[in-house]
This record gives sequence, structure tokens and C-alpha cells, in this order.
Amino acid sequence: MECCEETGIKGSPKVLVACEFSGIVRDAFLKRGANAWSVDLLPSERNGPHIECNVLDVIDCGWDLMIAHPPCTYLAVSGARWFKDHPYEQQEAINFFMELVHANIPHICIENPISIMSTVYRKPDQIIQPWQFGHGETKSTCLWLKNLPKLQPTNIVSGRCQRVHLEQPSPDRWKNRSRTLQGIADAMAAQWIECVY
Repeated sequence: MECCEETGIKGSPKVLVACEFSGIVRDAFLKRGANAWSVDLLPSERNGPHIECNVLDVIDCGWDLMIAHPPCTYLAVSGARWFKDHPYEQQEAINFFMELVHANIPHICIENPISIMSTVYRKPDQIIQPWQFGHGETKSTCLWLKNLPKLQPTNIVSGRCQRVHLEQPSPDRWKNRSRTLQGIADAMAAQWIECVY
């Protein structure tokens, strides 16, 4: 695909942030000197290197690191009561997750909430919370890691608000719940950029 050539900056590690429309994780890596690109079916909310397409169309473009946020609608245990009504969609979500797992990329982090992937695939390498990274909130976030160290807390704060559960119904509710918090994005960039140099 043409965009494979577009993503080349010599000497900088190529970081793919899969399924990210917010640009938050991408920008954290850009600040650390990486050649970082977000990829999503939606346009980016922030100006910056972004490819609007299915990430599987660009997954073989020579990336050094991938941070992936696959959709969790049919994977998260919070939606388990609906799974029986959507077997096809759930299998598609599982297949997509596993394609990311098996990507030919040396360093991978796949992020998702507590989900059926702990059974279908394997248990995550770690589960992090926003309050470990400067945000006084709870949101159990699983990380499946390949050739990356576990993310170390950077700023443990008080407060255990369940903001994502209290998000008011709206057309953008799913977007507001899915954005990576800045403290977590900064920790990923700071702690993992050295792995790809």
C-alpha cells in the first residue's frame, strides 16, 4: 500500500498506534522522537500523522512497535449479557484481536478492558489502573505484551472514581470511554521507546 512509503523517517523507530482516533498515544511517542502514526477507520481528532483505513491494510509496513486498542464491544465482559445475540460479531472481534497478536512486529502491546480474551487467548501480562498514572479513576485495563517490559506506575494518586461507568448516555459515549488517558500514554512512550532503538 502507498502509505507504507509515507511512514518512513530514517533513524526513528516506526510506531503504529492501531485503532486510535484520539491521537493521544501517537502524540506521546512523537514527543519522544518516534516516527509514530495512528491508524483508525475514523479521522484523527488531533492534527498529526494519521492513516484513515483498516489497520490490517498497513500492518506489514515495517513497524518496530505497535500499541493496539482493538474494539472491545464484543469482547469486554461488561457486555457479556449481549454476547449470545451477536455470535458472528464476537467471532469477528476475536479474529481481529488475534490478527493483531500475530502481526509481524517485534514489539507489541494490545490494550483492552477485562475481556473474554483472557480465556480465548491467554491472561494479560498485566492489568493497570489510571490512578497509577496520575488520574484518580478506576478502569481495569489489560495489557498483552510482546517483547516489552511491564508498564511501571509513574504517579500513584488518591481517588477511585469510576468515571467511565458514570459517563452520561450520548452519541459520543463510546468515544469518551475509549480514549487513552494522558498519563498512561506518556508512560508507554517514556518506558517503551528505548526498546525499539
